[in-house]
Amino acid sequence: MSVNGVDCTGLRRAAKRKRCQNGEPMDFRGAHILSVNQFQRDDVELVFQVADRMEPCAQRLRVTKVLDGAILGNMFFEPSTRTRVSFGCAFNLLGGHVRETTDVESSSITKGESLYDTARVISGYSDVIVMRHPTPGSVSEFAEASRVPVINGGDGTNEHPSQALLDLYTIKKELQANGLDVDGMRIALVGDLKHGRTVHSLSQLLKTYQNIHLTFISPHELRMPAQIISDLRAAGHNVTETDDMECGLRENDTVYLTRLQEERFDSKLEADIYRGRFRLNQAIYTRHCKPNTVIMHPLPRDSRAEANELDADLNQHPNLAIFRQADNGLLIRMALFALILDVTEKIEESNNEITWYTGGSVRQ
Repeated sequence: MSVNGVDCTGLRRAAKRKRCQNGEPMDFRGAHILSVNQFQRDDVELVFQVADRMEPCAQRLRVTKVLDGAILGNMFFEPSTRTRVSFGCAFNLLGGHVRETTDVESSSITKGESLYDTARVISGYSDVIVMRHPTPGSVSEFAEASRVPVINGGDGTNEHPSQALLDLYTIKKELQANGLDVDGMRIALVGDLKHGRTVHSLSQLLKTYQNIHLTFISPHELRMPAQIISDLRAAGHNVTETDDMECGLRENDTVYLTRLQEERFDSKLEADIYRGRFRLNQAIYTRHCKPNTVIMHPLPRDSRAEANELDADLNQHPNLAIFRQADNGLLIRMALFALILDVTEKIEESNNEITWYTGGSVRQ
């Protein structure tokens, strides 16, 4: 809506971001989700509570049409499997419809159209937009021009807020099964920490919790950005950096591995210098990790022989949480849509039993 030529929708969203930055609770209704720095701890816990309520629909035990008629603009200008499909499925499971753009070549950006113009147009067709783009800050730029809420599906090496939320949701559930809590936990993050937006966002989200011990395991050239380390220490957390994987793995409650981000290097030859440097397999896990250490990875994992950062010999290990982690992405993204579009109080009253065969819970 505009008044005297001023986009009041944009002003309201800017005010919401300012409230979040000042430590006030987030007003999710109509909000952009661009950075984990928007979230206070209570905001995170609210998302988790709503995600818990999505289980019956995610497991195909119930069906809801609460977003019947609503349209998601799913705009992915970088390759994606889990994020793109789970955002689309999350919207479908709430009864909504999805329209997708899956690469730059199929959009008018190749003809020179600006992000501003793209945002103004696509937001006229959609009720909410998810966007992934290779340039850091691009999704925020897009959101400034959008007339509907925008969720950051990953902007280059910068952030991936929904992934951080699903990662933390998974960590919390896995630790609770072991009688532990996020507060006071020990976690090791392993691999390309310089370019990995998933580890950037997760580390920043952990600032909202207390007394966490983080070990960053990477080559020196691929270390976690100094500002993130400084922010974590300022928040009262203990941070250790090392390039010794075997030493760094010890005594952790969770080990989070990440892929070498080859697409962020100038050449494959440069990426090959670091490929396969940090691997976790059954033998290394048994020798250096605690028996109940949770194993996580945002996926995709690079299973090629020269990389193989997370070996298939761990596929049946009960502490391997990577597929539960991927499943949880559906719950978190359903929760974000429900909160942003203000239908959380209508979920239960609008759902019904399914009418098709599923073979039982699809998430067993």
